[in-house]
Amino acid sequence: MRVEIQCVLITFNVGRELQNAPHYCQSFASCCNTVNDLGGDIKGGGKSSAAADKVVEEIRAKGGKAVANYDSVEDGEKLIQTALDAFGKIGMILRDRSFARTSDLDWDLIHRVHLRGAFMVTRAAWNHMKNQKFGRIIMTASTAGIYGNFGQANYSAAKLGLYGLANTLAIEGRKYNIHCNTIAPTAGSRLTQSVMPPDLVESMKPEYVAPLVLWLCHEQCKENGGLFEVGGGWIGKLRWERSQGHIVRHKNQRMTPEAVRDHWDNICDFTDAAKPVSIQEGLQMVVEVLSKVDSEGGVSGNPTASAASAVGQKLPPTSFSFSHTQCIIYALGVGMSTKDPDHLRFLYEGHEDFSCLPTFGVIPSQAAMMDGGLASVPGLNIDFTRVLHGEQYLELYKPLPTSGTLTSQATVADVLDKGSGAVILLDVNTYSGDELVCYNQWSVFVVGAGGFGGKRTSDRAKALVPPPNRAPDAVVTDSTTRDQAALYRLSGDWNPLHIDPSFAAMGGFKAPILHGLCSFGFAARHVLKQYANNDPSRFKAIKVRFVKPVLPGQSLQTEMWKEGNRIHIQCKVKETDAVVLSGAYVDLHGAAEGGGLQSELVFAEIGRRIKDLGSELVKKVNAVFGWEITKNGKTAAQWTIDLKSGTGSLHKGPYSGKADVTFTVSDEDFMEVVQGKLNPQKAFFAGKLKVRGNIMMSQKLEVILKDYAKL
Repeated sequence: MRVEIQCVLITFNVGRELQNAPHYCQSFASCCNTVNDLGGDIKGGGKSSAAADKVVEEIRAKGGKAVANYDSVEDGEKLIQTALDAFGKIGMILRDRSFARTSDLDWDLIHRVHLRGAFMVTRAAWNHMKNQKFGRIIMTASTAGIYGNFGQANYSAAKLGLYGLANTLAIEGRKYNIHCNTIAPTAGSRLTQSVMPPDLVESMKPEYVAPLVLWLCHEQCKENGGLFEVGGGWIGKLRWERSQGHIVRHKNQRMTPEAVRDHWDNICDFTDAAKPVSIQEGLQMVVEVLSKVDSEGGVSGNPTASAASAVGQKLPPTSFSFSHTQCIIYALGVGMSTKDPDHLRFLYEGHEDFSCLPTFGVIPSQAAMMDGGLASVPGLNIDFTRVLHGEQYLELYKPLPTSGTLTSQATVADVLDKGSGAVILLDVNTYSGDELVCYNQWSVFVVGAGGFGGKRTSDRAKALVPPPNRAPDAVVTDSTTRDQAALYRLSGDWNPLHIDPSFAAMGGFKAPILHGLCSFGFAARHVLKQYANNDPSRFKAIKVRFVKPVLPGQSLQTEMWKEGNRIHIQCKVKETDAVVLSGAYVDLHGAAEGGGLQSELVFAEIGRRIKDLGSELVKKVNAVFGWEITKNGKTAAQWTIDLKSGTGSLHKGPYSGKADVTFTVSDEDFMEVVQGKLNPQKAFFAGKLKVRGNIMMSQKLEVILKDYAKL
């Protein structure tokens, strides 16, 4: 990776912490570096140019650009001016004492160098970064600041202070493309050589820290506000975790220490812990508690008994009549446009393939929520102003009609106690006459309705699935318009939160926000276009979790990972990199009859697995498999899976060599076998699966089709 840094890396004690690191210098060979080191001893005394000069020499020897600076970090303007004079742009001491023996001097000196020094240097660079619309700042904290360390009260406080400073700079600098992250490195240096054994100092080389710093400085890195431990070649990211806690006071009653004692286990229970990432999220719990105490609301009466009695209750059925007009309005509401010729089949009722977008399936079922159907369930007392949409699952059993009347029947599947609120799972089956068309599961969070002693999880909930741990296979970005929410609400969600600025302000938003189900529709159609050629009959199901709101006018970026017929998705706001849909996926049916072969998807997945795990598969299988896929009695495709040589390969077309075993099977029967619907032995004896060559080799197919392909 070649790094073109547009500003000098703002770290502190570079000469001290990353001294004698030729690989570090090599990594920075393409950078402009200002090396600052007073050259004092471990306690901050004395002064020498030798340390900084040595690092500068090493960087220059590797072909890099570097200049030394010997000023105190408290003279931040001088340090930054050195960088500006040299390059035209900008890109430690210890005084360990037990707390009782820490003097004012020990405290003040450490804070002046580590915390005030960081403030002075960063402040001097800040406006230059704002003007050039780019900046990367790395604060060098310490594990002593994260965890504490005996004898380092002054140092620990200053180092954790750096992390607090970095968090605020990350927020303030975001709109100027200034990112600020914090590292807590463990590396051999002048600071640590007196407290680490020599062999450990040698194994914790500074060049094992430098690559992380380089990546965090790179213009492609979107990380902002992160905290990382790093050392010895290992990197870990830290984040805060908070228990769901427990409310220990009630309206018009005195809060007592005995109540704290009695509920201490609940207070410290990290089951289903929250991971707040902003002060707003941190304060949200307090606001919810105040509302809960004031209203004593939520699941009323005997909460546990009420929740249990609500499960299984059916809501009054609802009907939804619509024409092609509603289908077109919905398609426009989720971002479709006549600018894209492929969208015309969803926007023009006269199109020969006029269709309804699959995610329109949420619209008929939402009447159970919008019309207050939940309020009719005995045992539930819900304040609908405190209901948040948490997750959504939609499954289609046939393509949706473009007009007609649909009837929905909703059932309370479960009620969960999340501490700060209750989660209600609502299953909704939607019918066209007597035929089941689609199924929705709404997961709604009722703020302040928790704490009734109910269960936290449910086997009835449609599970979220994290994406694979690799780069996305495809990314699609689409801009929403300023009027996106105003347009989407015409499909039936009339909540003023999405159009009234004053109402949005009461909810803590600076502007009306986009409907979560609008983002849901954007992401689904991205998948439909990328992997199903905009064929709605290929759509089977979608599951998402709503994470953060989107402002109309922002761009939605859908990241996709293909795993067989399942497309894992994650949706972000491109401008902020904030995740808005997570744990999500879209399931597709195989290619439609008469079109491409369904088996193509399976072999594509096998090919990707071989690419990732070929060497391991070769050791386990050591065979060459040939496949002849037929359609309508004729050979439609030939495949060869070579797991005998090299790192393995997948080849489409005639094979010049000799396969150990060759299978002939129709495209339809192949899919039945792969999906476990057709037993291979039965297929063989029924003549559906023909085998020639070493038939015993067929036993190794399970390694490919099941253990690794996960089909």
